[in-house]
Amino acid sequence: MPRPYLLSIVAVCSGVALAAPATSAPPDHLVDPSPFVAHAARSDDGRELVLDNGLLRRTWRLTPNGACVGYDNLVTGESMLRSVRPEARVTIDGVAHDLGGLAGQPNHAFLLPEWLDAMTADAGAMRLVDVEIGEPEERLAWNRRRHAAPDAVWPPKGVSIEMRYAMPTDDGIEVTVHYEMFDGIPAMSKWITVHNGTDREITVDRITVEELAIVEHANWVEFREGVPLPRPESLHVETDFAFGGFNPENANRHVVHWRTDPLFTTQVNWAKQTPCLLVCEPNRGPAQRIVPGDTFESFRVFELAQDGDRERRGLNLRRMYRTVAPWVTENPITHHLLTNDPDRVMTAIDEAAEVGFEAIILSFGSGFNMENRDPAFLARWKEVADHAESKGIELGCYSPFSSRGVGAEHMIVPPKGASPTHGRCPAVTSDWGLQWLDTMRGFYDATGFDQFENDGPYPGDVDVTARPPLQQGELDSRWVQWDLTRDLYRDLRADGVYINAPDYYYLNGSNKCGMGYREVNWSLPRAHQVIHTRQNIYDGTWTKTPSMGWMHVPLAQYHGGGAAATIEPLREHLDHYQRMLESNLALGVQAHYRGPRLFDTPETRDRVTSVVDWFKRYRDILESDVVHGRRADGRDLDWMLHANPALQTPGMLVVFNPLDREVTRTLRVDLHYTGLDEAAIVSASHADPVRHEVGRDGTIELEATVAPGAMAWWTIRGVE
Repeated sequence: MPRPYLLSIVAVCSGVALAAPATSAPPDHLVDPSPFVAHAARSDDGRELVLDNGLLRRTWRLTPNGACVGYDNLVTGESMLRSVRPEARVTIDGVAHDLGGLAGQPNHAFLLPEWLDAMTADAGAMRLVDVEIGEPEERLAWNRRRHAAPDAVWPPKGVSIEMRYAMPTDDGIEVTVHYEMFDGIPAMSKWITVHNGTDREITVDRITVEELAIVEHANWVEFREGVPLPRPESLHVETDFAFGGFNPENANRHVVHWRTDPLFTTQVNWAKQTPCLLVCEPNRGPAQRIVPGDTFESFRVFELAQDGDRERRGLNLRRMYRTVAPWVTENPITHHLLTNDPDRVMTAIDEAAEVGFEAIILSFGSGFNMENRDPAFLARWKEVADHAESKGIELGCYSPFSSRGVGAEHMIVPPKGASPTHGRCPAVTSDWGLQWLDTMRGFYDATGFDQFENDGPYPGDVDVTARPPLQQGELDSRWVQWDLTRDLYRDLRADGVYINAPDYYYLNGSNKCGMGYREVNWSLPRAHQVIHTRQNIYDGTWTKTPSMGWMHVPLAQYHGGGAAATIEPLREHLDHYQRMLESNLALGVQAHYRGPRLFDTPETRDRVTSVVDWFKRYRDILESDVVHGRRADGRDLDWMLHANPALQTPGMLVVFNPLDREVTRTLRVDLHYTGLDEAAIVSASHADPVRHEVGRDGTIELEATVAPGAMAWWTIRGVE
């Protein structure tokens, strides 16, 4: 597995720079992030400002105007920036304004330091007037639940910079560009605020929060229709202006753009179609009116410098989420209950507590209506929630939003030729949508419920309808509806409500969306479901932490498949029930255990309790990051390694045998991300500890024997 590397550059008298190996391996931030502390500093002459954490460095010229002139991945030694562009762009009352930037670069394929002194400021651009250095602040309030990772920190540790720009005419409009760089990870965020210091209302028509001319990933001479050119892989970019989708690329398709660069006239591609210009701006709007004295705040861009193979890139991304959205580490064991009878729910709460489950959601199909505003209804359910609280159980419920029909006057009307993401969707800004938001808040205030499953939050549809005073029409519809949805999630997050939502709202308070699956999988025969479960988790955890994605376990029938697809009666399928519990919990993932009950006999209860107790015993390592081993295919052992060098048990290997016979295999297990580089004490689930010497490649060889249809595990510790 590729490791970070470091080159020491030696200058010789001929002027040629020679690369020599470093005398010792540099620390890996994915193993020990502590040396990588962010700091900001001005150059001695005051002309430059550097933001650096030992992994990522961003450099600005401050005179003759503000401009990013360096963006370096210090893990790989790569300079990612090839050309200077404005720091941001705003269109106010129909007039576009660049923020900072420098003109006169002779070649946009690379940027030489000696060119900078000859480059000039655009007289029409907004000018840099002030710089302030500070620390990251909360972008939303997090009421931490007991299931969060013990080392979760909020707000993130690091450094912030504010660069304030003013119009050349000094008319009172100021735009501040905000940056944050975080400790221990090659990541930073950026956003802008527009302050209206005039005596008139202004409209922020368009915003470009980030524009970076990034070094091209590949040089393809030809451009052929239907064959996309590769875009840069050195930088992962996403925003909190995200909507429908289980992955960041789909959720950010409206705002994160890799475009061609017309200034890059020396590129190899003959048609000049290389996608190497990063532009973060909405396709429409925001078209927001700002009254005198008020300030508009943009979405936030999050940028992560990448290195290495797929595993390293995934570990970096998962570390970023743990850093900038630590609530995603909350991960309660949840029963999706199929009843809306308060007395039955009371019993289910007791049963959940008995087997060690931690939450109940009144599931889709339960018949529970959280939009019922009758005071007697709310009072009765507050009694149920109070009982759940007394048993240590979080209580939640379900409401759909986008994939439902309400009165025609309340539905989104898309632009001509377009259609809503889910076929139909109410407008958040309609009278019905605003009442729905008020109902959601009122329900949690009245009942004290702890979880919210919002099936289909606003997915980013455009609405051409004017809905004053909030929405003027097509240009501002996406912004306003996202803003209202974001505010709901942030309010719930501040109240400690756990949020399941099948869209990418993680950066605005959501805890979990789907791991990635096809719902009809849970109508397949039980033996197929077990393989699909581990395949989906293996695939989903390249980009999600185990706690970020839910799976599904159909205790009762789901969509179809009959008796062959369900676990009920539970007592008749105990081995399968245990396999489904283990296939999720042993990989740190929580599923929707959906049905009318968690157990039907004492034997079923004891089997469930045993697996849940095992999970809780090893919870910290099981909810840590995964290193991918072998993907499930039903033909041989499949396995994954949990790794967390901060724990006393920094590694845990879980291995599954899908076959009907005992299997023994020698597995080569990479321990690099456990932090163990010399020797490890490996303890099998039912055997004495064994010392393993770690090879120079960071691996050990481990003989794994697993019983038919079973799971086995090995804890991995350092030598004391």
